[in-house]
Amino acid sequence: MWGRLYSCFLVSLLLMVVWAAPQKDHDHSEDHHQHLHHGKDEPHPSHEGADDLSHRLSPHNADFAFSLYKKLSTHPEAKGKNIFFSPLSISMALSMLALGAKGNTHSQIFSTLGYSTLTPDQVNEGFEHLFHMLDHNQDAMLLEAGSALAVQEGFKPVDKFLKDAQHFYEGEAFTVDYSKPEVAVQEINKYIAKKTKDMITDMIETLDPQTVMMLINYIYFKGKWEEPFKARLTHKADFNVDENTKVSVDMMSRTDLFDFYRDQENSTSIIKVPYKGNTSMMLVLPDEGKMEELEKDLCKHHLKHWNEKLSGRPVDLRMPRFNTSASINLEKTLPEMGIVDAFKDTADLSGISKELKLVVSKVLHQAVLKVNEEGTEAAATTTIEILERSLLVSESMVLNRPFLLFILDSNTRSILFMGKINNPTA
Repeated sequence: MWGRLYSCFLVSLLLMVVWAAPQKDHDHSEDHHQHLHHGKDEPHPSHEGADDLSHRLSPHNADFAFSLYKKLSTHPEAKGKNIFFSPLSISMALSMLALGAKGNTHSQIFSTLGYSTLTPDQVNEGFEHLFHMLDHNQDAMLLEAGSALAVQEGFKPVDKFLKDAQHFYEGEAFTVDYSKPEVAVQEINKYIAKKTKDMITDMIETLDPQTVMMLINYIYFKGKWEEPFKARLTHKADFNVDENTKVSVDMMSRTDLFDFYRDQENSTSIIKVPYKGNTSMMLVLPDEGKMEELEKDLCKHHLKHWNEKLSGRPVDLRMPRFNTSASINLEKTLPEMGIVDAFKDTADLSGISKELKLVVSKVLHQAVLKVNEEGTEAAATTTIEILERSLLVSESMVLNRPFLLFILDSNTRSILFMGKINNPTA
């Protein structure tokens, strides 16, 4: 067991790996590091209506979040398992990839993310502002988001791609030697571990020596409940995983005034448990036997409706203390959602390299969540690997059966993390 933490922690990591076909020798010019580190301290220009622009991304990001959730939750391998991911991390990483995509490859990324009605400038400037708004480092809450590009030594991406990744997505670039895969794995995992406060330490297991670049996005959240649960009230209780399976959990208990709503139409109870600061955890508990019915139609309109209907009531809340993690390969899921060309010979990533024909080979996502009496800690990372083409108490609410959870940031109107807890002990 991981024991009692002072707060909960959530990390999301997305990784994209890019390959390139063997061609002429790469240019090993000495100005390579200058290309990777320019503009580090450049001031970010102010954008009129930046708040509105970052908020304009929110409904599109929410649509993508629920579309991806439905893909993941209906996968045969997902039955009975916990689902947990950061839709925002994945949207950020794919939007950064779009900086280097052209033609149909770019159109498919934007269409899948729901950005068809937005210009690239609007999306990029929206994320630029969103990164700034997410940056909170306080005693009560730590919320960090960022990106990185791990570039093959000697490979020079298009300068505009590097500048835009750094400027809009806080994408710091560093070099690794993919021709020595074991060393590259160690260096990238070390970087990820540092950014996720050692919550994700083994994101990468193997790398192809023909990798030329990896795009990394991470989100780290650590928050204290506005009012902590009293540890002395935590007790052992049964959690009904399904009609045939029960597990014993540490059930936390707190009777307090919560924002609560009983959605009779969807046979669901909703409660929002605030952290100190601008974030909160929304817990969604369908009646027994109603989870699949709710999941089938679940969308951003449910979230909006619930937020509008929540009202303060005394509630006897009981929820399990738990931790969970999930690793997802998205290179099969994303093509099913519309991002097809990026993974095929038809990929047009000429905005990253004009000399090499590039293709995305892997999109990996890992998310970790820990919840206890004091708060929540969570982290997620997304990586994209790019390779050469030749070769992602007036009410009572007892969470004693599978439930949905959302970690929401009111400042940016973003779903930081979401998922389903089928078994708190898994």
